[in-house]
Amino acid sequence: MENNSPSKRGLYFEEFETGINFTTAGRTVTEADIVSFAGLSGDYNWIHTDAEFAKTTPFEKRVAHGLLILSIVSGLANQTGFLEGTVLAFREIKKWKFSRPVFIGDTVHADIEVVETKAFPRLGGGTVELEFKVKNQDGEITMKGTWNALIQSRP
Repeated sequence: MENNSPSKRGLYFEEFETGINFTTAGRTVTEADIVSFAGLSGDYNWIHTDAEFAKTTPFEKRVAHGLLILSIVSGLANQTGFLEGTVLAFREIKKWKFSRPVFIGDTVHADIEVVETKAFPRLGGGTVELEFKVKNQDGEITMKGTWNALIQSRP
């Protein structure tokens, strides 16, 4: 019988070391992203959905939802492969700061660094704390903070 289960690309807990860095691919934020996220989340705040209202704000144009960008970055991190098939649980977001707005047409990516690991043998792995710096196409940090994930140990 052929094994059709997906192969694991992710790192096991034991392979994570403090100081390891990853950089995600970029992703351009579209109007469709903002409209879809507003519908999904129910957050129709005018700063995101009303171009005329947004002109009256300090930003002068619509701003992407911060949680939309956080979600996009989660997907970008997964696409790098280092968590694929080995992450057991997303446990915590710590000290997250939204520093700059992200606009329609901006391209974001994340620089990620392993800042701490802690073994939890009873859970079959350990936690890995990842520091994220989300940057726009100009290299400006738009948001940053740390995530904590439970990662599977090597079989």
